[in-house]
Amino acid sequence: MGREDFVKWAEKEFDIKKVFEKPEALEGIVVIEFCTLILGPATPSYLSEFGATIIKLELPGMGDTMRSLTPWGRFPPDGAHAMGYLKESRNKYSVGIDLHHPEAKEVFKRLIKRADVFIENLRAGTLDRWGIGYRDLVEINPRLIYIANNGFGQWGPYVERPSYDAIAQSESGIAWITGFPNELPLKAGIWLADYYGALVSAVAVLAALYWRNRTGEGQYIEFSQAENMIRALDWTWIYQCLTGKGRERYGNRDVAICPSDVFVSKDKEYVAIGCATDEEFKGLCKAMGRTDLAEDPRFSTHLERLKPENQEALYPIIKEWVANTSWPEIDKLASQYGFGAEKVHCAKDMYTDPHFEVRGFKWTVDDPVSGKVVVEGIAPKLNKTPGRIKWIGRPVGVDTYYVLTKYADLTWKEIRELEEKGVIGSKWKDMPGRRPPKTWDGQSGIVYP
Repeated sequence: MGREDFVKWAEKEFDIKKVFEKPEALEGIVVIEFCTLILGPATPSYLSEFGATIIKLELPGMGDTMRSLTPWGRFPPDGAHAMGYLKESRNKYSVGIDLHHPEAKEVFKRLIKRADVFIENLRAGTLDRWGIGYRDLVEINPRLIYIANNGFGQWGPYVERPSYDAIAQSESGIAWITGFPNELPLKAGIWLADYYGALVSAVAVLAALYWRNRTGEGQYIEFSQAENMIRALDWTWIYQCLTGKGRERYGNRDVAICPSDVFVSKDKEYVAIGCATDEEFKGLCKAMGRTDLAEDPRFSTHLERLKPENQEALYPIIKEWVANTSWPEIDKLASQYGFGAEKVHCAKDMYTDPHFEVRGFKWTVDDPVSGKVVVEGIAPKLNKTPGRIKWIGRPVGVDTYYVLTKYADLTWKEIRELEEKGVIGSKWKDMPGRRPPKTWDGQSGIVYP
C-alpha cells in the first residue's frame, strides 16, 4: 500500500460522520463523580468521551464550584454557563444531592452498588469522616474501583495542604524551569497540572478496569497531582542526582536538542526551529545557504552542537537568517530540506486551521440545552470505537429523577419526598453558571425514566 492510498484509507476509516454509527469502548461502565474544580471533573470527562456513563453528584442548586470558573467573569451568551465548566461537562448527567445528609448517604450507597468506578478529589480522609470512604464502600461493592485525586496524596507531611493548578506547577518544580533566565518563574498558560493529571488519572482507572476484568477485584487508587507533574519533568531529577546541579530556566531553548528555539521572522511571526538529527541540521544549513556550518567541527554533530559555547555561536546565525526571511519562505524551505519549522499559533490560528476541520477535530456540538457550540474534538481517535461528544452544559440537578430511578431504584414518589426534605435537588439556582440559557425550552435534552 502506497502512502497516498494509506492516507485515503485513514481519512475514510476515521470519517467523523460515521462516529455515532460505531460502538463505544467503555459502554456499560458506570462512573460516579463527586468532584469539584478541574482535576477531579476532568478525569471522568476523558472516560465519558469513550462511552462511560458519568453521574456527576453536585450540591443541590449551586452545583460544582467549577461552574464559576470563567475568564474575567464572563458567562456567554446570556449568563448561563462558565466557559471552564463547559469544557468538562460533556456527556455527564447531573444529580443534585447533599451528601452531608444521612438519607443522602443511603441514596449514594445505592448508586455505588451499581457503579464500576467512583472518583473524588476531596482532602484525604474527608469521605471516611462522613462514613462513605473507600473502606465503607468496598463492603457494599467489592468490585468498585475508587480513585482519590488530590494535590499531595493521601498521606505525608503535606496531606492537609490544598492544591490548585498553580500550586501543583510550583510544588513540582515545573514553574521553576519555565521562563527566561533572570526572570520570574512562569506557570503554563493552561491548567496543565489539572488536565495532564486528569489524563493520567484516567489511565490509572483503565488499568484498574483491565485488572478487574482479569481477576474480578476492584481496588483503591490514590493520585498526587504534584507527583504526577514531577513524573513529567524529563531529565530534571536525573540531572540533579548525577551532577548535583539544579536545572534552570532557558526560555524557549531546548538544551537537549540543538538547534531548538523560537525566533522572529522578517514578517514578524514567531517561528520555532528544531533539528534533532544531523541530517535535519544539514537541511537547515542548505536552506540558510550556509552548508559550511554543517562541516564546521563545532556544529557537525549533535553532541558538539549541544556544548554551551557552540550553542552560543550557532544561535545568532540562525536568528539573523530567520529575521531576514518571511514565514512562508521558511515553511517552504522546511518542507523542501526536511528540518523542523512551525509558526507559533495563537488561538484564532488553531480555531480556523483547515487541517483540524478536515480531520473532524473541530467539533460542533448541537447541544439540546446550550445550542450549537464549537469545541475541540477527541484525541486520540479509535477506528472501531471512536470517542464522541453527545452534549455539554447541563443545568445543576437536571438528571436527578432519571439517574435515581435507573441506578438507585427509587420511585418518583420517593424522590419527591427526598427533594422536599432537601436531601436531593432537581432545580438550579437562578444565577450565572447554574441556570440554563434563556433560549432553552425547558424540555429538550431531559431524559425521562
